[in-house]
Amino acid sequence: MTEKRMSRWYFGGIASCGAACCTHPLDLVKVHLQTQQEVKMRMVGMAMHVVKNDGVLALYNGLSASLCRQMSYSLTRFAIYETVRDMMGSSSQGPMPFYQKVLLGAFGGFTGGFIGTPADMVNVRMQNDMKLPLEQRRNYKHALDGLFRVWREEGTRKLFSGATMASSRGALVTVGQLACYDQAKQLVLGTGLLGDNIITHFLSSFIAGGCATFLCQPLDVIKTRLMNSKGEYRGVIHCLSETAKLGPLAFYKGLVPAGIRLIPHTVLTFVFLEQLKKYFGIRVIS
Repeated sequence: MTEKRMSRWYFGGIASCGAACCTHPLDLVKVHLQTQQEVKMRMVGMAMHVVKNDGVLALYNGLSASLCRQMSYSLTRFAIYETVRDMMGSSSQGPMPFYQKVLLGAFGGFTGGFIGTPADMVNVRMQNDMKLPLEQRRNYKHALDGLFRVWREEGTRKLFSGATMASSRGALVTVGQLACYDQAKQLVLGTGLLGDNIITHFLSSFIAGGCATFLCQPLDVIKTRLMNSKGEYRGVIHCLSETAKLGPLAFYKGLVPAGIRLIPHTVLTFVFLEQLKKYFGIRVIS
């Protein structure tokens, strides 16, 4: 008889919050880089600029919104993916085929992306607030205050502006992270060289982070171009065709900073998740 530990449905949300606390400064610097009008600074320069102007704690501006986003977006996608995967795994012997993991990841990510849209918008606004002149700042006290004020001042529809993009990105990130992590872990364990330990978790999550970055970057570039446009694009399709004219590499602008942010977040999330599962997971004796 072997004892296995299964993840509880809310572990993904907790693990993502832990990872977000570690990688939030990288996320904040990324938002600053993407919203500058013309390229004046690179990653390290922007981080130094933020610290010099507003102090070290300014790197954690909008942390409450980031955690609120993880507890809505990541909690949903992990709960859907892991619950369905474990249910299907217990009914059929052996792991799910990769195409099923991809479909399940896309569905979980799409749903999570939609549910996490309001918190994501407040997150971007809070991180960007200190760049605005004093009279234009929104000064949200915390994430819940931001959500309430957007709802009161701008209406419910505004909370879900950009939901299509957020859901599509959520689907791609989840396929890259969850489906690829599961598959990479299965392949690493299949070699017989490594056991189910932290080295395997690190290696598999590093591969998954790379896949997620590669899948998401074109969408991130389009999203950033649309958010920053002053009306030069008629819509998503027009923006796509204009970017395509610059060549295929235009869709992968900023791939390294995106990887520097997403890969550590992915690695930390899965390392935390596996530790939670190991010590607090549901015991299954088979």
